[in-house]
Amino acid sequence: MHALRHPDPLGHLRLAAVNIDGVLLSDTFSPVIHRFITSRGGVYSAEVERSIFSQNRLAAGRALGAAAGVDWAPEKVLDVYFEERAAYLAEHPLQLVPGAEELLHRLRSLGLRTICYGGLDKRHFDTYLGGYAHLFDAPGYICTNDFRPGIREIAVDAFGLDYDRVVFVDDVARVAEASRDLRVPFIGHPSGFEHGFQARLMRDAGVRHLVGSLDEIDETLLRAVDAEAAEGLVWAA
Repeated sequence: MHALRHPDPLGHLRLAAVNIDGVLLSDTFSPVIHRFITSRGGVYSAEVERSIFSQNRLAAGRALGAAAGVDWAPEKVLDVYFEERAAYLAEHPLQLVPGAEELLHRLRSLGLRTICYGGLDKRHFDTYLGGYAHLFDAPGYICTNDFRPGIREIAVDAFGLDYDRVVFVDDVARVAEASRDLRVPFIGHPSGFEHGFQARLMRDAGVRHLVGSLDEIDETLLRAVDAEAAEGLVWAA
């Protein structure tokens, strides 16, 4: 019987910050946002996605209402949106993305502390990822609603790390753009939603590592990102 292989830890990166919805859990936001807007006669576009995705809830509510052409307070927009999302989830239950658990094990096996983050409160994490809490480091989950996209707050404030020591894995181009501006290592996992624009926006932002599945974030890719981070080449042209 072969002994289990324990890979050498990465040389430069110290933390992996992994987004919850759209990366570890299935994307249940894009389809509902698209339906919310188009069912009311609005036009769904890349600009609309940019104005809504990875914004705090009130800003997203204002943008969503404007795109849908409804003259509602953002709080009402959010209430109706979450009602429609609940109806969507009744037909399309939220699921762990294939390869998610394996990815978390892989990150830890390479010596990375691992944190999950997203815009909803911690109850969302506890409900859907509570069974995997042991694969994350304290505090396990960071809600970024009050400080979108949250890169500084996670890397520097929560973990005391330099920006080039943390790799973010996210499905939203706005997070990629913020990572680029701060020279933060980034792996893009854009939604496969047929009407979505995040893959294109990530390419436009200069993301070097775009994956279509979590299995693609393998040891080879992680070591390549680690080497790029060590040499300051993460966002090189």
